[in-house]
Amino acid sequence: VGGHMPKIFHVNWFRKGANGKFLWPGFGENTRVLEWILHRIDDHECYRETPIGRVPNSLNLTGLSGTINEKELFSIPKQFWLKEVDDIKQYYDNQLAQDLPAEIAKELHELKGRVEQM
Repeated sequence: VGGHMPKIFHVNWFRKGANGKFLWPGFGENTRVLEWILHRIDDHECYRETPIGRVPNSLNLTGLSGTINEKELFSIPKQFWLKEVDDIKQYYDNQLAQDLPAEIAKELHELKGRVEQM
């Protein structure tokens, strides 16, 4: 109380597209994602609300070698996220069981509900 909650970000650097190739080139290009994160920390509204949280409207792709499919990169595949939620729940059940804080269990349940409605 009285303090500020930290902003938390999650990145899947290893997500693959429909063609089986990585959607993001990685390595030094990751600074582009970190740039977006820094803008968010400064409260720039450069995102869109989704069932899984806030995702970038776009990234700075200036000078990037290769082609990035931004539509696929920023997509929220329902089946992927349903499995992700189930995997997270299984992990929590196996690792924490009754020690899982109720707030986290509630958030996971609400996330599943949002994803199911997609």
